[in-house]
Amino acid sequence: MPGLPKLNFPAIRLRARRRDGQVEVWDDLRGTYLVLTPEEWVRRHLVAYLVTHCGVQPKRIVEEYAVRLNGQPQRADVVVVGDRAEPLLVAECKAPDVAVGERTLAQAVRYNSVLGARYLVLTNGLVHYCCEYRDGRYVQLSGFPALR
Repeated sequence: MPGLPKLNFPAIRLRARRRDGQVEVWDDLRGTYLVLTPEEWVRRHLVAYLVTHCGVQPKRIVEEYAVRLNGQPQRADVVVVGDRAEPLLVAECKAPDVAVGERTLAQAVRYNSVLGARYLVLTNGLVHYCCEYRDGRYVQLSGFPALR
């Protein structure tokens, strides 16, 4: 897409349209068009990667997953759920120009304190981190093997 950077993900094809001066892309999971923001550009790539390269069934991916923190509604960008709809992976997507660091990790950890997923993924499309929750702490894994 013009004006958006090439990401550190395999290339994807998007169905897009222009509406009211904005570019919108089709979200197969939610069955609707969404405004193509830099963060949405990253989310579309992550979802495609999870389905195409990790074998996640699309029906197991929930975008904008509702999380209640201290009585306040929040939303995790992407959550992969298991057979009983239990969260297995929580992903936080940032725009490519936003650094992925301690602040992003803290945000994902807050969501996961409620959700209890085994894995966290943090990405801005250029840099990716994957952590596994084990023995009461988060351990950084080597990342996405296909992206090395």
